[in-house]
Amino acid sequence: MKFKKGDQVIVTTGKDKGRKGKIEKIFPRKNLVLIPGLNLVKKHLRKQGEGKPGGIVDLVKPIIASKLALLCPKCNQPTRIGWRSKERICKKCQAAI
Repeated sequence: MKFKKGDQVIVTTGKDKGRKGKIEKIFPRKNLVLIPGLNLVKKHLRKQGEGKPGGIVDLVKPIIASKLALLCPKCNQPTRIGWRSKERICKKCQAAI
């Protein structure tokens, strides 16, 4: 997977198209990425007792990595990732990421 924790990304497709965020966690085997504030879903929870009331809760779900594009820190454009001697580079401005 070409993304790393802490990368700034933009969503290219889906309900969150155009929104930006920073990667918090990566699941490489499933090709998923967790970005706080993006891909929110509502879950209905049943009451679990005195201390845990029921209700509708917002949860952050992982998003598929193919729906994301990396934002270059130098040119601030969504870009693909290239490689030059074990370092990632921006395909648009050739700057190291």
